[in-house]
Amino acid sequence: MELDATWLLLGLPLAFAFGWLASRFDLRQLRIDNRRSPKAYFQGLNYLLNEQQDKAIDAFIEAVQKDPDTSELHFALGNLFRRRGEYDRAVRVHEHLMARGDLSQADRNRAQHALALDYMKAGLLDRAEDALGRLEGTKFEQEARLARLGIYERTRDWLEARRMASLLQGAGQGDFSSRIAHYLCEQAQSATSLEQKILLEEAIHLAPQAGRARIAMASWLESVGDMNAALDMLLTLMEYAPSAIPLVADQLSNMALECDRTNEVKAPIEAFYQTTRSLDALEALNQLELLSLPDPVRHGATLRYIEHLKHEPSLVVAAQLMKISASAQPDVQRALDKAAQPLMRYRCAACGFEASRHFWQCPGCQSWDSYSTRRVDEL
Repeated sequence: MELDATWLLLGLPLAFAFGWLASRFDLRQLRIDNRRSPKAYFQGLNYLLNEQQDKAIDAFIEAVQKDPDTSELHFALGNLFRRRGEYDRAVRVHEHLMARGDLSQADRNRAQHALALDYMKAGLLDRAEDALGRLEGTKFEQEARLARLGIYERTRDWLEARRMASLLQGAGQGDFSSRIAHYLCEQAQSATSLEQKILLEEAIHLAPQAGRARIAMASWLESVGDMNAALDMLLTLMEYAPSAIPLVADQLSNMALECDRTNEVKAPIEAFYQTTRSLDALEALNQLELLSLPDPVRHGATLRYIEHLKHEPSLVVAAQLMKISASAQPDVQRALDKAAQPLMRYRCAACGFEASRHFWQCPGCQSWDSYSTRRVDEL
């Protein structure tokens, strides 16, 4: 019993000492945690959630000043600067991160990616391209390649755009064949005649469903005097890219009349019109009917317009009907034509940008194939 009491007496001071050391360790850890998550940081988050970006930036700046080694605060501050359009300040924050020697490789790659986004937003495309190129082999590689693809498209560097799109497709990031076909068509616009043919043939082979390449090839065949081959090329759209028919309906009718192949062309356009009620197909049919007859008769066109209006109410068709029937007063006809004119535009499905002609790439949002081939009046 005496032995047990002795050990008990010795153990009490030891337990007290260990308890005191543990409390000191907890206090130290608490101070470290407080430094890592300063009060200003949480204030900044609160301001950010309440969409008070000015106050959030001030709070994050205060937090960074109190703890300059916390990388997360720098990332939050840099992203806020970029969102506000203060790109020079965002660049300085991310460059400061990149200059730190104690930054982990993962955070260094993250900072490199953020810096590239700063350059892109600021319009410094050459610096952005260089910064994005340094992300090859990192987890940001595919995002960087997509961003570089956008840069090459904006700068119209179609060779590099083709290379990058091929890399993305090879990495399983989607099917870029249609977009590459667009790049080939863009290259063909500034190439010699023989190079145009080669580039367009490559585009058709790569993306048979791409209507633009076939339309461009038909124009090239027409330019070299092979009208029948050009017409045959346009007719292949019926099989591979029927949605593009409205863009060439007028061209089809003119070529059919010139090549004396009216009946051959009229049948597929008629079939296309019956399934789509396309305004351009309707006009092409009327043109074929009116111009192919020795003594043009307007009765057939009038019936077509009336029949169209039974199925699809259209101000454009109503204006055309009044024009050929010659029953409207000139002032009334001008008013109808003016009211119908905006309805003949094309509209981007991505951003809503409207234009009087069709674009393969929207000049507003830069999206490819976002313009419907149908007029606004048909949507």
